[in-house]
Amino acid sequence: MRRTLLAVLVAALALVAGCSGESRDDGGFTFVAPGGQTRISYPEAERRPLAAVAGDSLLQPGQELSSRQFAGRVVVVNIWGSWCGPCRGEADALEQVAEASAPRGVQLLGVDVRDDRDAASDFVRDRGVSYPSIFDPPGRSLLALRGYPRNAVPSTIVLDRQHRVAAVFLTAVLAEDLQPVVDRIAAEPAPSAG
Repeated sequence: MRRTLLAVLVAALALVAGCSGESRDDGGFTFVAPGGQTRISYPEAERRPLAAVAGDSLLQPGQELSSRQFAGRVVVVNIWGSWCGPCRGEADALEQVAEASAPRGVQLLGVDVRDDRDAASDFVRDRGVSYPSIFDPPGRSLLALRGYPRNAVPSTIVLDRQHRVAAVFLTAVLAEDLQPVVDRIAAEPAPSAG
């Protein structure tokens, strides 16, 4: 009897404490791949904000790059490495999307992981990549991507103008796959200032 009463009291206290305390869910983005999908779109009502992706500039060491620098723009974050064959394959497609979408307020931002700065810099120059990249060998800039598979290289994350996650590609992308998604998100109304 005593054990039952004690168990009921402990359960009641846990319930009350859970309801009265601050939630661990800050409403931010936590990644889940439903059913192992590699291409995920989030309806506007289900989008969650992503904390800034930031780190040292690849081509300008000592200068910080951050997704926050592109407030009000759609930001396409591409995670890549010069050592990654599929990354080499998608470089032209990403550059094509960057050039076609820039006039509509879209910014590409690369995140170079598990790499050597010289090899990564050569990769960018050899392929004529015009958009900036964060140089982040240990992947610290991606801590904002809670639950995101760190081995998903290449992968691409499309943020809407409020920097909420709108789409994720856990695979190399082709321009014909990425461009319609970017176009759709860029065409969404800008958030109101009030």
